Amino acid sequence: MTPQEFVLLLMSVLASVAGQFFLKAGALKLGRVNIANTINHILSIVTIPELLLGLTCYALGALAYILLLTRVNLSVAGPSISLVYVFSVLLGYFIFREAIPLVRLAGLSFIVLGVILVVWQK
Repeated sequence: MTPQEFVLLLMSVLASVAGQFFLKAGALKLGRVNIANTINHILSIVTIPELLLGLTCYALGALAYILLLTRVNLSVAGPSISLVYVFSVLLGYFIFREAIPLVRLAGLSFIVLGVILVVWQK
């Protein structure tokens, strides 16, 4: 992976992780959804800035990913974008104080190792 391709991957991952952060922050403002308030919650999405910002970040991440796909094989880009999962868990831990059980940490390690193996060039 060239430095330019790596930058596109990093932009896509970081924008997607930012999207996850803002969607979670907006969801906390939105509150718990149930059968009685589903329609109101769906309509409220457009009034919560964090949710709109999260969707915008996702769109920017998708744009960077599309640009990445013009340069690298899907068999490299697809697995590489899974780093979003790793950074999302870390974001949940550091910002939202979510626990990371040992089994989840092992799974994240496998994701990182898998990405390294996929992008490794001889």
